[in-house]
Amino acid sequence: MLYSALILGLLGSFHCIGMCGPIAFVLPLNRENNFKKTIQVSLYHLGRLLTYSFIGLIFGLLGKGLFLMGFQQRISILVGVLMIVIVLIPVRTFNKFNFSRPLYTFVGKVKSGLGKLLKNKSNKALFTIGILNGFLPCGLVYMALVGSIATTDTALGALYMFIFGLGTIPLMTVAVYLGNVLSISVRNKIQKVIPVFVVMIGILFILRGMGLGIPYISPSDASLTISNNPAECVDVKSEP
Repeated sequence: MLYSALILGLLGSFHCIGMCGPIAFVLPLNRENNFKKTIQVSLYHLGRLLTYSFIGLIFGLLGKGLFLMGFQQRISILVGVLMIVIVLIPVRTFNKFNFSRPLYTFVGKVKSGLGKLLKNKSNKALFTIGILNGFLPCGLVYMALVGSIATTDTALGALYMFIFGLGTIPLMTVAVYLGNVLSISVRNKIQKVIPVFVVMIGILFILRGMGLGIPYISPSDASLTISNNPAECVDVKSEP
């Protein structure tokens, strides 16, 4: 399901233009030297990817814990349902519960740090800006993190978020070099399509968890079930 991370990243980058675009537009780049500018943009993206990977590792560890508790493929079904529910429930409904209130203090510090760094044109500053940028609240990032839980593995969770970050690079790079290249109306139209693809990815996660025996899409339960009993680990090819 790693390809779903790339799809989320590519589509999510249109959302990122609205959320993180203002940061990309004002990055303190060396605009007099194209080579140095390219290095700085690369360091900015690298910082974001490292943050995404770190958070993905944590959520992958959470998924691994659920897997060891015996949930196995059912995690995938839960993740798929959660993706669809988040998309279908209006944003104003979530806002009533203030889920992000505990993060306000942390996010405030991140924004304060970004404000100071945006005045510094050093390579270290660009790298740090990328790291902090990765911690800013973003609905698409949350969606990708839900997907990283379904990997049920720490390394795969980190890889899932790394691939998600890679998907955001092309359009974010265009934003850095060309500024606000898309009009608000165009971005709004694109963002209306994003939920459709998120629902499709959610359905894929559900199918994967159902174990219908469809190669690559919904592998059978037997092929993905791990047993700790050596007596059950029989090589089917050796049977008469």
